[in-house]
Amino acid sequence: MLIAADKFKGSLTAVEVAEHVTAGLRRVVPGLDVAAVPVADGGDGTTAAALAAGFTRHEARVTGPTGEPVTATFALREDGTAVVEMAEASGLQHLPKGVFAPLTATTYGTGELLLAALDAGATSIVFGVGGSATTDGGAGMLAALGARLLDADGAPVGPGGGGLRALATADLSGLDPRLAGTEIVLASDVDNPLTGPKGAPAVYGPQKGASEEDVATLDAALAHYAEVLERAVGPKAAEHALAPGAGAAGGIGYGALVGLDAAFRPGIDVMLDVLGFAPALARATFVITGEGSLDEQTLHGKAPAGVAAAARAAGIDVVAVCGRLQLSQEALAAAGIQRAYALTDLESDPARCMAEAGPLLERAAESLARDFLV
Repeated sequence: MLIAADKFKGSLTAVEVAEHVTAGLRRVVPGLDVAAVPVADGGDGTTAAALAAGFTRHEARVTGPTGEPVTATFALREDGTAVVEMAEASGLQHLPKGVFAPLTATTYGTGELLLAALDAGATSIVFGVGGSATTDGGAGMLAALGARLLDADGAPVGPGGGGLRALATADLSGLDPRLAGTEIVLASDVDNPLTGPKGAPAVYGPQKGASEEDVATLDAALAHYAEVLERAVGPKAAEHALAPGAGAAGGIGYGALVGLDAAFRPGIDVMLDVLGFAPALARATFVITGEGSLDEQTLHGKAPAGVAAAARAAGIDVVAVCGRLQLSQEALAAAGIQRAYALTDLESDPARCMAEAGPLLERAAESLARDFLV
């Protein structure tokens, strides 16, 4: 039995999900052989999944999205592979409760976190992006890594996407030279371009407190940023602005593609490789996946869809556990999931469901075991 589930956001980590599912299964089938590979798709929880897979924890003090210092974690393996999660430095969780900064939140701390990984000996970096508080196109990240982004007076532009309105010149020649010899994979479940109706400000800006006017301001500022970068580095800057993943995490995907020569890959595909999912799957005869909400987004590159696709290709049955289920049985089957067990079927009150997620998940796992294993 292989448990390869993502976190239940707001209630259980991926590791805790595996622990509770295991406990429930073994109440029905004592001594059941269970292995766990906690998974993530590049968003928040990616570093935790890497640590659960045996990576070593490293911490760095970096600049948070509103300029305050925060402690951020990254994961490093002996072979030089690092997992760096931008949300650790520039995520929504670092904003004062209920206070957004749509125009000024910066990714500077993410650049500092990448530097810390290089200082620790990273030679390849899985750069997980998602859960950001920012919409600055990765400008802050590039500045922390040595880029010069200046206004007409030759001074550094202000923080955040709003500051990019004043951008006059860009010089990327000062980027840390170690980056040139480091393989960087941009891991994301988002394939949006940088700007436009499907771009980072329009689609994700409102989640970060951006008003309709702010969205227009940010979209124009990021378009201007891309124009200035095109003058600095050539046509690739314009091409990358339209590329899948450029709009990830407030456009930090764009900064990584242009400035770090990153390669974009679906986050779950990258993470399954890094976490050793294939060897674990080869030993399994049954797979349990899941996440907090199984919904339409799940089908577009989220962890359970990636796990189910890999298991189906190997001819192995898959079922899922989740907090809430918003997919039809037909949609589940099309994704390769035979059945899903939702905590809301056991407890209809969402607040209690979140608060008691662990015990409820064990009950769901007991039902799963009775249905499939006895």
